[in-house]
Amino acid sequence: MSYLVINDKLKLNYQAIELQMIRAQGSGGQNVNKVASAIHLRCDIYQAEISQYYIDKILSLNDQRISKDGIITIKAQTFRTQEKNRADAIERLKALLAPVTVVQKTRRATKPTKSSQRKRVDKKKAHGQLKSNRAKIRI
Repeated sequence: MSYLVINDKLKLNYQAIELQMIRAQGSGGQNVNKVASAIHLRCDIYQAEISQYYIDKILSLNDQRISKDGIITIKAQTFRTQEKNRADAIERLKALLAPVTVVQKTRRATKPTKSSQRKRVDKKKAHGQLKSNRAKIRI
């Protein structure tokens, strides 16, 4: 069984990816009306044999290409050849799924040091003194 390697943590089963050749939209003369050079990629993440953790992270992405049913749809029609559009669609799928595997560091709360607290208060006092010196002298 072959897999599409996203990175060292995530691999998709090729059986979950469906590539369909369609005619590209837009201007292009006679050739665009005859040749199906655009690629319509559909990937069902439930059939991709990945863990539920990654499925939940993919579904939580705010991207219009991902349906609630877990189907990722990518349309590639930038290039004039089918092979380049196929490679572009797969690269765009990889780019969409790669950030899912990045684990953010947990934030640890830290306290400011005593000297930094003292410096901050001293600076505030000095600034307040400077502003009070600008005031008109009342007699």
